[in-house]
Amino acid sequence: MLKITIDQALLLKALAHTQSIVERRQTIPVLSNVLIETNPKGISLKATDNEIEIAEIVPAEVEEEGAITIPAHKLYDIVRRLPDGSQLSLSASDTTGQVTLACGRSRFALASLPADGFPTMAKEEAPFTFSLTPADLADMIGKTGFAVSVEETRYNLNGIYLHQKENNLVAVATDGHRLAFTKRALPKGAKDMPGVIIPRKTIGELTKLLAENAEQVEISLSANQIRFKLNKVELSSRLIDGTYPEYEKVIPANNDKKMVADTKALSAVVERVSVVSEKSRGIKLSIQPNLLQVTAAAADEGSAEDELDITPRQLYRLFLYIFWCLNLIFTYLTLWGM
Repeated sequence: MLKITIDQALLLKALAHTQSIVERRQTIPVLSNVLIETNPKGISLKATDNEIEIAEIVPAEVEEEGAITIPAHKLYDIVRRLPDGSQLSLSASDTTGQVTLACGRSRFALASLPADGFPTMAKEEAPFTFSLTPADLADMIGKTGFAVSVEETRYNLNGIYLHQKENNLVAVATDGHRLAFTKRALPKGAKDMPGVIIPRKTIGELTKLLAENAEQVEISLSANQIRFKLNKVELSSRLIDGTYPEYEKVIPANNDKKMVADTKALSAVVERVSVVSEKSRGIKLSIQPNLLQVTAAAADEGSAEDELDITPRQLYRLFLYIFWCLNLIFTYLTLWGM
């Protein structure tokens, strides 16, 4: 029915991807399992929670072709405890309904379920396909994902809103109290794409994959589904069926209080001052000429105050203009050999 030999490290890496999709508490037993089936390139591993599906191809030596499902978390726990770089064999029996895993002197017998009962997410035709670098996609997620709502009642805010605005690909997230916005130049293939809301769990799983080496991430969109392909992994997800709020209406316009501050220095000041505002979760910013004063106070915990040198926005623009002029002069002198 199924018999393979595979490198422990390769199987462990693939199981790390697939088992994180599987919810530990399941009312449908087969959803607790990972599907392992042979193919011309070795084996493929697949896991789903009926909302997200992940599939990965792993090189393996196939002795007998077949397919079987095995408890995902239990298999992962076994494989990660085996010696690094070891070879393990996995075989399934039609008669016993069990899967045998052998590595050196170690032997394991695991209960299994037939592969034909494993649900597969139907792939919709994707009229929009485009690519981003892992660094760009990770940056867009990092700059917005923290603002995604965790309140299940506000389901349309439980994800990142990815959409086209003019010639930009825009990502937005909000929980009703804060809003994060970032954009990139619109990639080829994304023109006229619909706005979609990518679920929070999908974003979390994608972030883990982006931390690994990949040259490009191919993104495919349909009305109800989004797919991400990177290396030998494909992550598919249903989209949140809802209308995202008109976020632009809540972004303040014509701000007359602007400043430029060093990112790391500002973060450090806020972190220090917020120690005394853990309960109130509030700090006060007081902008003065060339100076930002950050304060916090809590009735039962005390108060804190810190300061940071800043640059008024108008002066910052002047610096940029002067730098641009100097750069233009330098380029001119270089071209003419002066």
